[in-house]
Amino acid sequence: MAFDIDMIKKVYSQMAERVDKAREITGKPLTLSEKILYSHLWDGNPDKAFQRGKDYVDFAPDRIACQDATAQMALLQFMQAGKKTVAVPTTVHCDHLIQAKQGATPDLKRANETSNEVFDFLESVSNKYGIGFWRPGAGIIHQVVLENYAFPGGMMIGTDSHTVNAGGLGMVAIGVGGADAVDVMAGMPWELKFPKLIGVKLTGELNGWTASKDVILKVAGILTVKGGTGAIVEYFGPGAKNLSCTGKGTICNMGAEIGATTSTFGYDDAMERFLRATDRAEIADEANKIREYLTGDDEVYANPEKYFDQVIEIDLTALRPHLNGPFTPDLATPVGQLGEKAKKNEWPLKVDWGLIGSCTNSSYEDLTRAASIAQQAIDKKLKPKSDFGINPGSEQIRYTAERDGLLDVFENLGATIFTNACGPCIGQWDRSDRKGDEKNTIVHSFNRNFSKRADGNPNTHAFVGSPEMVAAIAISGRLDFDPMNDTLLNEDGQEVKLDEPRGLELPPKGFEVEDNGYLAPKEDGSSVEVKVAKDSERLQLLEPFLPIKDSELQGVKLLIKAFGKCTTDHISMAGPWLRYRGHLDNIANNTLIGAVNAFNKQTNFVKNQFTGEYGGVPNVQREYKAKGVKTIVVGDHNYGEGSSREHAAMQPRHLGVAAVLVKSFARIHETNLKKQGMLALTFANEADYDLIQEDDTFNFVDISEFAPNKPLTVEIVHKDGSKDTIKVNHTYNDAQIKWYREGSALNLIKKQNA
Repeated sequence: MAFDIDMIKKVYSQMAERVDKAREITGKPLTLSEKILYSHLWDGNPDKAFQRGKDYVDFAPDRIACQDATAQMALLQFMQAGKKTVAVPTTVHCDHLIQAKQGATPDLKRANETSNEVFDFLESVSNKYGIGFWRPGAGIIHQVVLENYAFPGGMMIGTDSHTVNAGGLGMVAIGVGGADAVDVMAGMPWELKFPKLIGVKLTGELNGWTASKDVILKVAGILTVKGGTGAIVEYFGPGAKNLSCTGKGTICNMGAEIGATTSTFGYDDAMERFLRATDRAEIADEANKIREYLTGDDEVYANPEKYFDQVIEIDLTALRPHLNGPFTPDLATPVGQLGEKAKKNEWPLKVDWGLIGSCTNSSYEDLTRAASIAQQAIDKKLKPKSDFGINPGSEQIRYTAERDGLLDVFENLGATIFTNACGPCIGQWDRSDRKGDEKNTIVHSFNRNFSKRADGNPNTHAFVGSPEMVAAIAISGRLDFDPMNDTLLNEDGQEVKLDEPRGLELPPKGFEVEDNGYLAPKEDGSSVEVKVAKDSERLQLLEPFLPIKDSELQGVKLLIKAFGKCTTDHISMAGPWLRYRGHLDNIANNTLIGAVNAFNKQTNFVKNQFTGEYGGVPNVQREYKAKGVKTIVVGDHNYGEGSSREHAAMQPRHLGVAAVLVKSFARIHETNLKKQGMLALTFANEADYDLIQEDDTFNFVDISEFAPNKPLTVEIVHKDGSKDTIKVNHTYNDAQIKWYREGSALNLIKKQNA
């Protein structure tokens, strides 16, 4: 069934005129990314050419997707906006709050018992405001969106950084904080700095052990975790057309790990096949009518250097399988070279777990390729040396895979089939085989492998690969295993070699499902009551943030100077803390507990300037708040990379942090800080980071003159009375400064809707 077909037809009916106008105004051929951006301007037909990386632009996204962890805060905020229904099609997907432990049935039962309060809240608020609701067990948000809602040429935003997965079906799909989503739900424009463009030309064809996942693992190695910041990555070329739709989704999905705004592919036959296979032939028919508008212009792809800010070329035929890691998704190593590197760095070679699934690699094609390796292990009498865990991407995939015997293959190999949910990928994993901080290695087909992410252990060395490579390495039990060249000893003492994986792009018998887990909202939800218990530990109605007064920005205390990588996982951990995602005060107790203090290289151990004693970051911050003293957080490069979670901005704001000053920001986190009425600042001179001392106090000298394109002056007062005066930069425009002055973007929305 094609959801929201009338909306899609409207988008397509306007696209040709808007794209033609954009070509006329810009005076050049257009990339696919530009076609989608210019056809989704808030003001309608384009009337000016925008400067990439400079101009802030108002857009009108077609739809919104929210996962259950972030939806709680987004919908709690939307409830304050004074609207009767959402302005654009919106869905909520329950996939984050299900812990992987025993297997799908008991794990889902336990989740429905422990998180029923949250699920009931999300279902009721969805019902009230016209939001589609996908029950727990229905599937991972991004796979469900790809199968049901994504469409070529569309624009979508979602409250999860891997919203970008929908680029596999030709969308510009962007991860945002919940406050951005609330703007659009409330009928407001969505603002984005017009992105730069990175073109990736793919030639050749994947073969052997190489998979779509290896394309993005290679790109991550080239661009690093921040090389795509502020840019859309657009894939094109004959190699791109040789990839399946879900393979394209995998590549786009992990584009979040290079900091890209999003990634996308032009509409092609593979996308059409996927649309028809997922019961959306009507969308394929409509897309075919404007096919040339749903991909980049021929001139662009013929001479990409003229039209992209950066061009990368990858020959798929020559591409080798990779494993990326540990501790960062951009440390790329071709399989076969990893053993030497592991020994040099003392990474454990024994592999304890192989995990297949996540929003990145849980399609039918992924399962068939991994199952082909698993079946070989059975046929060749190989007993896996590692534990196996499988998370199907959706109930539709799980049901179809069960029907076709794929799940039996994994179970015959001893694998645990977990719920159709995120599970270990986001730290929702009760890993029984490890205790404490023991050094160990796992391999998985997920997207991220930051320290502590999967199991909370800082010494778990996680490596990212394709599902079939994960299966092969888990069977061997060794990180240095190269299935292309190495053999394994089977139960009969014979040396055997694994054959190349085989997979199916789509199920030959078609997809099938009995209950996909979808609940449509009431047409009129005005009578629906949204219940939030006053004594709830999981949910808390929000109070508006008060504007930060200029006078409060004098005598600001240093809370923490973060050393090195500080992701949103460090600022607001997931795992067991997910249970508090709807209760701001409770989840604030994990604020910055994973950040490394630059002065003692410890986590969650900072100095209280009033007492001189050391304590946990949230505890020290609460003392500052009690005394009415604002604080500042200082950080390194790419601060806030990783998940889109706005809690990483809301928690410090709630506790009294007024400003975050860093060398550079990850895009989503910088926006989230702005939306919550905080100061997001960067050092004009990065070396000034070294000036910051443990007992420093900060005075924002000219905050009363806060204006676009004008640096701020900050006086740093050291404990001995000496001072340093530095310049700090910001990217606030007039509208964003209004957010700050009102206390938050939501405060401004309420004021405008009053």
